Amino acid sequence: MVAMKSGSGNETRPRGRPRAFDRDEALDAAMRLFWRRGYDATSISALTEAMGLTPPQLYAAFGDKRRLFEEAVGKYLAETGAFAAAALERPTAREAVEALLRDAARELTAPGQPPGCFCVLGAVNCGPESAGVEEDLRRHRAASEAAIRTRIETGLGVGELPAGTDPAALAKFYTGVFQGMSFQARDGASRSDLERVAELAMSAWPG
Repeated sequence: MVAMKSGSGNETRPRGRPRAFDRDEALDAAMRLFWRRGYDATSISALTEAMGLTPPQLYAAFGDKRRLFEEAVGKYLAETGAFAAAALERPTAREAVEALLRDAARELTAPGQPPGCFCVLGAVNCGPESAGVEEDLRRHRAASEAAIRTRIETGLGVGELPAGTDPAALAKFYTGVFQGMSFQARDGASRSDLERVAELAMSAWPG
């Protein structure tokens, strides 16, 4: 914004006044940077540059780096990563898991955003001082696996899967497929590559 000047030539904008910014846009920039680089490799200076903020503005609006990361994870889960929970709402367990993998093939390779899943890639190889961040993401991943297991258990309970199916093992298998797809996306796999992975994984569905 260009400052207006009085007849005396002095700026009328008070000195030291904080520059206004869009908080959600700044958080989105931080999320994408953490997603692309990971927690440990993302510095405060890189964050302030990406977010268009000064360090005092960042700390005043978001707290420290750890709290900013937690808020970025929350934004990811509520927006970009929301496809996973939506997929599990499909009518049958098989449809739910297949939708999860096929939607993942689309979302993990979507143009205009970092490849892969933020919750899988956001804290890989953290140092000891960042162990809490790694544990937080581990809890999110465990919750996702538990949701898949619950969906499979529901399907088993209504006869969608053969008696004797192990929901815990099946959920862990498909969670592993999803996480592997995330790493492959980061390494350059295309949507069609991952769709083929999803198709092959579904061939292992019991029954």
